[in-house]
Amino acid sequence: MRRILAALRRYPVITATVLVGLTAAILAGSGQEAGARWITVGYVSAIVVWTIIGMIRDVLRGHVGLDVLAVVAMVATLAVGENVAALIIVLMLSGGEALEDYAGRRAARELTALLDRAPQIAHVHRPGSVGDETRDIPADEVAVGDDLLIRPAEVVPVDGVLLSAEASFDESSLTGESMPVTRAAGDTVLSGAVNGSRAIRVRALRLSADSQYQQIIALVQAAQESRAPMVRLADRFAIPFTAVSLAIAGAAWGLSGDSVRFAEVLVLATPCPLLIAAPVAFLGGISRAAKAGIIVKGGAVIEQLARARSVAFDKTGTLTRGQPVLVDVRPAPGIEPDRLLAWAASAEQYSAHVLADGIRRAATERGIDVEPADEAHEEATNGVTALIGGRRVVVGKPAYVTALAPDTTPTLLEAGHAAAYVAVDGRFAGVLVLADGARPESHAVVRWLRTHGIERVTMLTGDARPTAEAVAALVGVDEVHADLLPAEKVHLAALMRPRPVLMVGDGVNDAPVLAAADIGIAMGAKGATAAGDAADAVVLKDSLIKVAEAVAIGRDTLRVAYVAIWIGIALSVAAMLLATTGLIPAVVGALAQEVIDLATILYALRALRGRPFDLSHTGLPPADDAAFGRSPTRSVATEAQ
Repeated sequence: MRRILAALRRYPVITATVLVGLTAAILAGSGQEAGARWITVGYVSAIVVWTIIGMIRDVLRGHVGLDVLAVVAMVATLAVGENVAALIIVLMLSGGEALEDYAGRRAARELTALLDRAPQIAHVHRPGSVGDETRDIPADEVAVGDDLLIRPAEVVPVDGVLLSAEASFDESSLTGESMPVTRAAGDTVLSGAVNGSRAIRVRALRLSADSQYQQIIALVQAAQESRAPMVRLADRFAIPFTAVSLAIAGAAWGLSGDSVRFAEVLVLATPCPLLIAAPVAFLGGISRAAKAGIIVKGGAVIEQLARARSVAFDKTGTLTRGQPVLVDVRPAPGIEPDRLLAWAASAEQYSAHVLADGIRRAATERGIDVEPADEAHEEATNGVTALIGGRRVVVGKPAYVTALAPDTTPTLLEAGHAAAYVAVDGRFAGVLVLADGARPESHAVVRWLRTHGIERVTMLTGDARPTAEAVAALVGVDEVHADLLPAEKVHLAALMRPRPVLMVGDGVNDAPVLAAADIGIAMGAKGATAAGDAADAVVLKDSLIKVAEAVAIGRDTLRVAYVAIWIGIALSVAAMLLATTGLIPAVVGALAQEVIDLATILYALRALRGRPFDLSHTGLPPADDAAFGRSPTRSVATEAQ
């Protein structure tokens, strides 16, 4: 009931039109035809005046829409006494606007999730505090120079300088890099980064409003406000359709010498098919996309998807899975690969590190049993030590493992790879190599886009260039922009041609460019809510195929909308030409116009259906994770764990 009342208040013209129609019907049924006529004429006249005022404002802004024809049609129907037809025109006109408003409101969601994720509380230790006590204060009250305590897994509230000797941070929401980043004392720590597994101290370097995370929020808001509004699809037909309709009606009047003929023709020229066809088709496309696991925020987004000519991808979590996978096992002489993986996975079950998750997952996929440990200890950012089956197993960075196993041998890594070193009972046991593997479908999706009207495909990422280029080569992207900050992504997206530009990404760092692009698609299955709020469409299933499917749905929907509009135009023009002969009285014409409306709407509903989408016709094999990052660039591993 609340929703119904809210809808009635939101669309008062529809509510008033229905009430006037019911009142007129009651009056006519009780024999008060004059009262029914006057209430209808008075109401429609008021709508005509109000529409003319709005039309004049639009003309002064250089915009001419179908409201011109609607006004003429309403006046003509009143002139010939077709009051019911006049009410129907009002209802159809306001109904079309309501459908477009409904679609538009879906695209105007507040950035509540982004704001909610922003750090609200800071743990501050200021001079004068008793002992090691800290006070919790609002993050926006932190002063430059304050000493902050950041507990495990907490978000850093403001930009600062690390006071602790060393710490590990998840900066994926800021830079897009999936691998944890290690910072040493004196290094800058950005707000929005997630602390690792131990408490640290940071000295505030900037106020909350000046820090990195708040700057990202400001970028999103500014980008959203700068986007130009979409022009209604039906308005593109406004001037020619209006001119043709008035020409036919004028010719009928001139040739017959009967002014009634003018009104009879214009009764069939109401713009309802044009006003209704596109919103119905777009809502059908939105519904179809939702069933496919894609939330599209409005009909304008559907149209832009159909017209996209350039695509920009983020790397981490978009073209790649966003989680490290095991790509190689390099045991020391005399040790079986599965035995090495079993030792490492058994120790890593006591670690919260991102590489540990990849190692455990690899062991599970290979059917390797993970053994319990008699004791375990994690040295944050360095590695983990566990007593497993009477053996002391150490997994971690090369320096950490070398300190406990002097015979540790460094290994060469390809771009984009990371290594976890393993030692058992003080002797080097081998190395596990992990990488953030490309999604199996990435190559096929890029190829599909190239063969379906996308002229330019590029990568915009905050990750290092060697890793970015390795992924790009694997998935078929030949233009790479790496080491980018969020503002730089926005700038590059604004310069991209041809347009419209479709941006695909995930994470808070992608929110500004998703908002600034002509169309932003967020991989929302496990991405940050900020990206979903800033984007025009959100993929709810963890598959890049849905991006190509969204483009396909957009194109199918736009085609249906155009065909529906042309059906309405063709039927209306044919009926108007027939009406010039006087064979269609105004009453019959009003009924015929509703038949035209119905035919147009029924065709527009075809947007709800479509053939199942797949990429099988591309003939491309899925990406090979083992081939990820195959590049001539090699480096000696300096970090793992």
